[in-house]
Amino acid sequence: MNSPSHLTRRRFFTYASGFLLAGCTRQQGLTQVVRRSRALGAEVKMTALHEDEVVAQNALDAAFAELVKIEKVMSLYQPQSQICCLNRDGRLAHADPRLIDVLRYAAQVSAKSGGAFDITVQPLWKVHEGKTQADRALLDLARSSVNWQRVKINGSKVLLEGAGTAVTLNGIAQGYAADAAMKVVRAHGVKHVLIDAGEMNARGHNAEGEPWCVGIQHPRERDAFAALARLEDRCLATSGDYETGFSKDFSRHHILDPRTGESPGELASVSVLAPDAMTADALSTALFVLGTERGMELLCEFAGTDALLITKDGRRISTQGFPFSA
Repeated sequence: MNSPSHLTRRRFFTYASGFLLAGCTRQQGLTQVVRRSRALGAEVKMTALHEDEVVAQNALDAAFAELVKIEKVMSLYQPQSQICCLNRDGRLAHADPRLIDVLRYAAQVSAKSGGAFDITVQPLWKVHEGKTQADRALLDLARSSVNWQRVKINGSKVLLEGAGTAVTLNGIAQGYAADAAMKVVRAHGVKHVLIDAGEMNARGHNAEGEPWCVGIQHPRERDAFAALARLEDRCLATSGDYETGFSKDFSRHHILDPRTGESPGELASVSVLAPDAMTADALSTALFVLGTERGMELLCEFAGTDALLITKDGRRISTQGFPFSA
């Protein structure tokens, strides 16, 4: 599963001439406003198109304000965030509803994936972090603390059972953040929006009236696309072995199999499209851990999803509905 902390987030490239890096432009009666900032360890970019520039500006202001609130709850960068307090104390008496929502959904994906998606992999990351070779004894000890069923929720109370249990939301929080930001922007009446919070959430169309289109990072060529995908009111997340590596041959990296404590060996990249970014985020990790055959079986359990899988030897496997763009 994805590691926490200073993870270099997956990269997407917008492939639409109407997408600007900053500022405003006006086409076809719509003003396009673009903002950048950082949240949850990733660069965040939001683009909104609306007839009224002030409405678009206000919508993005509100969306970024929501991300600040989410970061105070879920960030492993902020020592006083709720997730850091939970890991330190093993319990929260009054967890934020946002955190409860994410923890409950994480448990659902964990159950459906047979534990391939597991937010309690934080101890494994601590063993691997910054090392070219993890200590086997420490890794085995850390594995004994990994079990998603140790996270207990009772109303607004959260308890981590067992010694050494700790969680990371890196494989799901960015998706949740993209969804939350989109909800805020749409509540302001803005229909055409692209949000990149480490995961992509797209609604409406770009400044040229076309579906938002993004290029997915090639897992072996830093400045190349692996594919172009149309985001027609769907969300996209990618997990790749190139993001934070522990070995030059990509065999050891930040995505860890909760069952073995090691990085999965089959895939180089997994991109998932889903109706919401939180689902896409969690499934991109789960599929990476499960591998091609079992991963595609899991995908079938989630409506409205498609995937592109790239193996370490360069083979590409995709669902029939994956929206490649010419």
